[in-house]
Amino acid sequence: MKKVWSITLLVLIIDQLSKFYIKTNFELYESVKVFDWFHLAFVENPGMAYGFEFGGQFGKYLLTILRVVLIGLIIWFVTKWMFRKANNYFAIPLALILAGALGNVIDCLFYGIIFDQGTTYNEEMKAWMGYHGLATADFSGYASFMQGCVVDMLYFPLVEFDWPTWVPFVGGTHYKFFQPVFNIADSAITVGGILLFLFRKKAFITKTGEHIHL
Repeated sequence: MKKVWSITLLVLIIDQLSKFYIKTNFELYESVKVFDWFHLAFVENPGMAYGFEFGGQFGKYLLTILRVVLIGLIIWFVTKWMFRKANNYFAIPLALILAGALGNVIDCLFYGIIFDQGTTYNEEMKAWMGYHGLATADFSGYASFMQGCVVDMLYFPLVEFDWPTWVPFVGGTHYKFFQPVFNIADSAITVGGILLFLFRKKAFITKTGEHIHL
C-alpha cells in the first residue's frame, strides 16, 4: 500500500508543479522549442486527455463527474487488493493511473477558482474562449467549481512532412506527428495502461496466487 501511495503522490506533485509553472509563466498558446522534436506549448483542455473535447459546458460537468467516479473506483480497488499483497506488476501501473486521474481532476475542480484567467465557455457562441496575458494564482477565479480547464504543455512534433500531391484525399497537405499536446497526468495514465496490458498475465495474480477479478 505504501508503495502505491508514494508513487501516486510523487507523480501528482510533479504534474501539479509543471502545470502551475506553465500556467503562470506562459501565455496561452505560447510555445518554446526545447529540441526539434520536443516543445513546451501551453494549451488548455476543457475536455478529455490529449486535447480531445466532449460537448460544451454540460460535457465538461459530465467528464469531471466521471473522472471523480473513476478515482473513487481506483482507490477502492487499490485498497481491496493491496491488503491481499498484489504484486508490483499490478500495483505500480495502478498507482500511475490513479496519479494521472487525480492530476487532471484537480485542474477541473479547482483551477477555475485558483487562477484569475483561463479558458471559459461562451454560451452565445457555443465555444470555448481563450484569454490574453499571464494567469495569476490569486484565487480571484475565472470559473466556478468543476469548470476549470486542464493545463497541457508537452508537445512532440516527431515527424513533419508534406504529402505528395498524387496521394488521394491528403495530397498536398502538411502532416505532423505527434500533434496532440498533453501533460504529465495524461502520460502517467497512458504508461500505466500500457504496463497493465503488457504484463497482464502477471499483474492480475497476487503474491499468494489469487486471481484479481476486475
